[in-house]
Amino acid sequence: MFTVVEGLPDGVIGVEAKNEVTAEDYTSVLDPLIAKALESGKVRLLYVVGPELEGYTGGAAWQDAKLGFEHFTSFERVAVVTDREGLEAAVKAVGWMMPGEVKVFGNDHRADAVTWLAGG
Repeated sequence: MFTVVEGLPDGVIGVEAKNEVTAEDYTSVLDPLIAKALESGKVRLLYVVGPELEGYTGGAAWQDAKLGFEHFTSFERVAVVTDREGLEAAVKAVGWMMPGEVKVFGNDHRADAVTWLAGG
């Protein structure tokens, strides 16, 4: 499931992935959050993947790919916060393809991720 991260600076949106992420999580939480952010310009997204994430359903994977294609140039910055080594490597492997900046932060550097997202 996605939960919205509250208390972020203006211009920054965030979600935390927990338990099992489904297609419904994308359509009911992340998609509307991105649509709202786009009203003010490009998206600066904090994406937190904590240790309690069990995985993504097949539908969630499809929604993620669809989101990436639909909003390919919409992201200015994406900060992925995780301590999962495999995920960190995957983000770094594909992050170069995105037109915006993508950076990975460890869980203990979440505040640094927010600062980076809010910066100029």
